[in-house]
Amino acid sequence: MPTIVPATPYTAPASSDSLERAAAALREHHFAAEILDDAPAARTRVADLIPEGATVFTGASETLRLTGIDEDINDSGRYDSVKARSRTMDRATQLTEMWQMIATPDVILGSVAAVTETGSLVAASASGSQLAGYAGAAPHMILVIGAQKVVPDLPTALRRIVDHCLPLENERALEAYGVPSAPNKLLILNAEPHPGRATVLLLREPLGF
Repeated sequence: MPTIVPATPYTAPASSDSLERAAAALREHHFAAEILDDAPAARTRVADLIPEGATVFTGASETLRLTGIDEDINDSGRYDSVKARSRTMDRATQLTEMWQMIATPDVILGSVAAVTETGSLVAASASGSQLAGYAGAAPHMILVIGAQKVVPDLPTALRRIVDHCLPLENERALEAYGVPSAPNKLLILNAEPHPGRATVLLLREPLGF
């Protein structure tokens, strides 16, 4: 008789034990993983990690918006914000330049759809704009991840994207861009080949999608 697995409550924060397991597995896979209490702590830690004047690209992320990190990076004037620069560029004539800027900042900052207790990070994107940086083009990557995104394994992570993240992101994309979203491109990070490049900030509170 097959085992029936109950649906995962994708909005419930992971337990302390689950967070510790995920952080330990990430460290084994050469990610610098830290567990922080809440959004203000993440905001402070990000400010500590990124030197003033650095070129930074922030991915489209409710987590960054809700923490205030997106505003800190793109509107404070303390950093060379790729997003702020791109607002003044013409997509019809400067699209290639924009993609180059997005792919090679000093720091790429964002979140993911799920992190597993076995140490994998899973990101989804309609356009793939931030995935190049996540995959290794940017010298430093910082990911801020709410506690509800920690899941036991990769199959659960993929289900979380389709069942939970996509409807919310679809609503956000329609409001922001007038077009629906889709998980057109998925990126699974199982390990970081360059120790010290990637910092993962796991929060004890749920935040973002």
